[in-house]
Amino acid sequence: MIEFQQVTVTVSLPQAGRAAVARTLLAGLDLSLDEDRVAVIGANGSGKSTLLRLLNGLVLPSSGRVLVDGLDTAAQARQVRSRVGFVFTDPLAQLLMGTPLDDVELSLRHLVPGKAARRARALELLAGRGLEGLAQQSVYDLSGGERQLVSLTSVLAAGPELVVADEPTTLLDLRNRNDVADALWAMPQRLVIATHDLELAARAERVLVVHAGRIVADGGPERSIEHYRTLMTGGGRP
Repeated sequence: MIEFQQVTVTVSLPQAGRAAVARTLLAGLDLSLDEDRVAVIGANGSGKSTLLRLLNGLVLPSSGRVLVDGLDTAAQARQVRSRVGFVFTDPLAQLLMGTPLDDVELSLRHLVPGKAARRARALELLAGRGLEGLAQQSVYDLSGGERQLVSLTSVLAAGPELVVADEPTTLLDLRNRNDVADALWAMPQRLVIATHDLELAARAERVLVVHAGRIVADGGPERSIEHYRTLMTGGGRP
């Protein structure tokens, strides 16, 4: 269960030659999420990424609390991060090692003792994604979709119970987008995904629409996506 309890996120923006200005990124977030597949949609700058980053403590509430399976993301950050895996839009932002094999091995360092055993397990996990032939290539020589699949493999290797994905298909062509989307939906872990891909969002059990830092629609995919379409075409109010 994910709980947002009256969560507000405010940041201070410096101004040249003037006092800093406060900006509210999210306001009055109060909801519980217990579905296996939740999508978050909204315009650029609406607060989607901030909402997702609250789930593993990359962003902390200015007020209120975020709980993941009863753990407070501010007070129990270490425990939360052991349960929550985060997939970024750009896989190069999180691939730390030079090859897929080394990166997956790094994720296994606390779970699998012994280098030989870690390497064998990393190869097994990459093979499960059809990436065994790329295991020792430079991550810079991989396609965008291959990099994102390696990132997902590394995240899942650490054994999270919840995966948070921030627009993971945005930079991909259609084939790679489909491969990454199918991999996300096939995994047993719970998923919260922010996306501009409405076809992808329609596969979720529950869809949140974020606008100007607030949840303006929350429900099944058909109703929420229709609300978003109307909002974006100027045919309705938040």
